Amino acid sequence: MNTVIFRTIAPYFTSLMVLFSIFVLLRGHSEPGGGFIGGLIAASAFAIYGIACGVHPVRRALFFHPMAISAFGLTLAAASGLPSIAERVPYLTGLWVFPTIGGVELALSTPLVFDIGVYLVVVGAITSIALALEEREQL
Repeated sequence: MNTVIFRTIAPYFTSLMVLFSIFVLLRGHSEPGGGFIGGLIAASAFAIYGIACGVHPVRRALFFHPMAISAFGLTLAAASGLPSIAERVPYLTGLWVFPTIGGVELALSTPLVFDIGVYLVVVGAITSIALALEEREQL
C-alpha cells in the first residue's frame, strides 16, 4: 500500500481532510456535525498520513504530543461550563455573546468552546492510538 502515488497524494489529501474537519466542527449545533465527527475526520487524516509517510512525519506535523492535545481539549471542554457558573445558571448551560468585528456580527458561545474541546480530545486520543499501532507495525 506504500506506493509512490499514495505517498505523493497523502499530504494534500490530509490537508483537505483537516480543513473539512474544521468545517464540520464549526457548523456544529446549527446543522449536523460538531466536535466528535470533526475530530474523527481529522484523526483519520493523520492516520492516512501516517500510513503513507510514517509515524515521525505525523508527529512533526502535530507539533504537540497527541495525549497533550487530548488533555488540553478535556480541560477546555470542562472549562466551557465555568461561565455558566459565573452567571448563576446550571453548569454547562449554553451562553452566547454577539460581538461585532469589522462590521460583521459574530455569534460566539460556550457550546462552541465545548465542541472545540471535544474535537481536540478525539483528535488526540484517536491519533495517539493510530500512531501506536503504526509504530508496532513498523517493528
